[in-house]
Amino acid sequence: MTTTPTDTPPPAPGRTAARAPRSPVDLLAGIAGLFLAFVVLLLVGDAIADGAPTDDATQLRAVIPSWLLFAVAVSANLTLIVLMVFVVLRTLFVRELRDLLRAIVAAVSAYAMTSYVNAQLEYATYSADPLPGLPDGVLTAATLGYVAAGIAFTRTMPTGQPRVRSLLWGTNAVVAVTAVMAGVTSILAVLFTILVGLTCAALARYAISTSVPPPATGRMHAELHRFGLTADRITLVGTNQEGDPLYLADLADGRQIELSVLDSENSRAFWQRLLDLLLLRGPVAPRMLYGARRRAEHAALMSSVARDAGVDVPRVLALGELTPGTVLLVRERSEVRGLATLDPAEITDTLIDGLWHQLGLLHRRRVAHGDLNGSTVGVLARVRTPANSTANGTAGSADSGTDDAALGAAALTGVDRGAVAAPQLRTLLDTAAMITLLALRVGPDRAVASAVRALGVPATAAVLPLLQPPGLPHGLRAELRRSDRKLLGELRRQIAAVAPEAPAEPARLERMRPRTIVSVVVATLVGLVLVYQLSGVELSAVRHADPGWAMAALVMATTCMFAAAMVLIGFVPAPLAWWRTLLVQYAASFVRIAAPAGLGSIAINSRFVIKSGVPTSLALSAVGLTQLVGFLIHVPLLLVCAYLTGTSYWTGFTPSPTLAVIVIAGTACVAAVLLHPKMRRAVTSRLRPYLSGVLPRLLDMLQRPVSLLLGVGGTLLLTVAFVLCLHFSVLAFAGPGLHVSLVAVAVVFLAGNAVGSAAPTPGGLGAVEAALIGGLTAVAGVPAAVALPAVLLFRLLTFWFPVLPGWAAFSYLQRREAI
Repeated sequence: MTTTPTDTPPPAPGRTAARAPRSPVDLLAGIAGLFLAFVVLLLVGDAIADGAPTDDATQLRAVIPSWLLFAVAVSANLTLIVLMVFVVLRTLFVRELRDLLRAIVAAVSAYAMTSYVNAQLEYATYSADPLPGLPDGVLTAATLGYVAAGIAFTRTMPTGQPRVRSLLWGTNAVVAVTAVMAGVTSILAVLFTILVGLTCAALARYAISTSVPPPATGRMHAELHRFGLTADRITLVGTNQEGDPLYLADLADGRQIELSVLDSENSRAFWQRLLDLLLLRGPVAPRMLYGARRRAEHAALMSSVARDAGVDVPRVLALGELTPGTVLLVRERSEVRGLATLDPAEITDTLIDGLWHQLGLLHRRRVAHGDLNGSTVGVLARVRTPANSTANGTAGSADSGTDDAALGAAALTGVDRGAVAAPQLRTLLDTAAMITLLALRVGPDRAVASAVRALGVPATAAVLPLLQPPGLPHGLRAELRRSDRKLLGELRRQIAAVAPEAPAEPARLERMRPRTIVSVVVATLVGLVLVYQLSGVELSAVRHADPGWAMAALVMATTCMFAAAMVLIGFVPAPLAWWRTLLVQYAASFVRIAAPAGLGSIAINSRFVIKSGVPTSLALSAVGLTQLVGFLIHVPLLLVCAYLTGTSYWTGFTPSPTLAVIVIAGTACVAAVLLHPKMRRAVTSRLRPYLSGVLPRLLDMLQRPVSLLLGVGGTLLLTVAFVLCLHFSVLAFAGPGLHVSLVAVAVVFLAGNAVGSAAPTPGGLGAVEAALIGGLTAVAGVPAAVALPAVLLFRLLTFWFPVLPGWAAFSYLQRREAI
C-alpha cells in the first residue's frame, strides 16, 4: 500500500516561518575587530606623533600614468554602486526585507565608522601628496568609506547571486588597489578599511539574524529513506532543550520517532556555557560542542554507551545531512515523564531507589550524565516499541533488557551533554545534582536517606563539599533559584548529621568568582577615568610637596589609627589592650588591600574581639555599633558641611547646590535599595548579623558615659583626622595665592568616602581617587594640577603607607592567636 506523505504546510509567500538564531561567533568576531581597530588607531597615532614616514606608493606611481589610475578608480566606484543598487532592488522584489536591512545596516555603519576615523586622523595615513590634476574629493580619504561599506554589504548580502557577489569582491579590491597606487591612501589604511568592513558585517549579522524558511521536509523524507525508514507524516512540534527544531515523524510501520535538525548557528545557552567554561574549573565546566556535526556525533556516542550500560535512553537511529552545516538527528521518541510533572505522591521510595540504580549503571561504566534536572529524570510513560525491524536491518536490534522496561519504571534521558571516561569529580557532581533534585521534590530528609541507602554513608559524605550552585547543571541551578535558595544549606546540615566526619569545607569549583570579575571591570573603568584626569598633569609635582604640610598630613594619618583604636575600645564591653588594639587597626589596613572597602576592618575587628573572650553575638553587636555610630556621625557632618559650602555666595544662608545634589543622590540610592526586593534582601542579610543586637548594646552604652564618650569621641576624631589629612595634602601643593576651604574639603572627603564604601574594589581603590579628584576640582575649586598630587599623597599616607606595618602587625597577631 502506497501512502502520500503529509507534511507541515509551507509558509505563505513573502513570509518566513523561522528565524536563524544569532551566531555568537559573529559577535565575538565583531568585538575582536573593534578591539583591533582601537589598537591600530593607537599605534598609528603614536607613529605619526613620532614622525614616522607613511610614503608607500611613490615608486608605483612613477611607472603608472595618472590618467589610467583615475579612469580605473572611477569605473570601479561606479561599478560598485551599480552592483549594490542591483542587489537592493532584487532583494526588494523578492521581499527579503530582513536580509536587506542587515546588509544596509552593515554598509552604513562601516561607512560611518570610516568617516569617524577620517575625522580623527585627517591626512594621518596619507602616503604622499595626491596626484596632480585629480579633482578634489576623489579618493581623498585616509580610509575608504566606499570600500568599507562595500565589504560590509557583500559580507551580509542575501544568499545566492554568486556571480554578483564575486563581482562585488573584485570591485572592492580594484578600488582599494587604485587608491594605494594613486597615493591618496596607504596599505595600512586599506588593511584598516578591510578590518572595519568585516567588523561591522559581523556585528550586523549578529544584531539582525537571518530569516530562513523551515527545512524542506522532502529532504527529510529522502534522508529517512536512505536508512530504511519510511515516514507518512512529518510534523513540526517545537524545539528541544537545546533550541533545535524538533519534528515528529509517523512511520509506515506505526512507530513514531523524533527528528532534530541541528544547525551550526544555534546559540541557545552558548553564552551561559561560555561563562561557565571561563569561571569554572576544568572537570566542572560544561562541554561547549560548538558545531552541528560534533553535537550529533556526541549525542550518538552518549546514547550508545548509556544503552550499553543498561540505561533505557532513546536510541539514535540515524544521522543524516540536510544541507551543508545542518545535520538531521533521528532517534526513538522519548517516553519519559519528568519528575517536574509528577505529583509528590507518585514519587515513591521505590521510584527513588530506581533512579539511583539508573545513575549507578552509568557511573559504573564511568559515564557522567551532566544534565540531571526535572525533565531528564523521571519515569517511563509507556513501554517503547522495539526498533529492530527496519527495512534494511541497519537500525540495529533492541538491547536486551532495556526495551522490556515496565511502565512507570525509573528512567533517565537527556544524556547528550554527558561525558565518557568521566573523572570521579564529574560523577560526584552527578550525585550532588541527583540529591539536590530529589530534595526539591521530596524534601532533604528523604533525599539524603535515599542516597545513604543507594551509596552508603562514606559516598554520601563525599558529596558534601560539592553541594554548591556552581557544581549543579544550569537547568537545575535555575530551578533551585526559583524555588528554594536555602535548600543546599539544609542538605549540607542533613549530610553532616548523618556523617559528622564529612569534610565541611566547600570544594573550590570556580576559577574566579563573579565578584572578582566585577572588581576588575570596575577597577579598569575607574583607571580609565583616572588616566583621563591624569592627562596634562605633571606627576613629578608630587616630589615638590611642601615638607611641613606633608609632615602634618602624615601626623593626621597616624592619628586615624589611634582614633580607630579608641572607637573599638569604647564600644566593646570587655577591656582591650591599647597597644594590641592599635596593631589590629594596622592589620586591618593590610587586609583591606584584598577586601572590598569596610569588610576587611569589620572582619578583623570582629575576630579580634571574639578572640579577646567576648561572646560572638556580643562581639558582632559591638562592631556593628561602631559602624552605626560612624554612619550617624558621617551623614550629619556631610549635610552640615555641604550646607555651609554655599554660605559664601548664597544670600539668606540658603542650602547650596552641593547639598541639593548630595541629598538627591543619597535619596535615590536609598530608594533603589528599598524598592528593589533583591537589593533589599542582600543589604538586610549582610547587615543583620551586625545590627541584630545593636539596640540593646546602645542602651547598655548609655549606662557607661565614659565608654560612650570614648567611642563617640574616637569616631569624631577619626573623621576630623581624615579631613585634616586631605586638607594638609592639598595645602602641600597649593601655591600661596590659592585659598582652599576646609569645609569644602570636608564635603569632598565625606562624599568620596561614601563612594569608596560602595565600590566593590579592595579599599575602594580607584573609586575613591576618582571621587576625590573630581570633588576637589568641582566643589573646592582646586585646579587639577594641584588636586591630583594632593589625592595621591593622601592615599599614599592613609592607604598604602600602613600596608607594610600592617603586614607585620597581622603576622604578629596571628602568631599570638589574637585574630
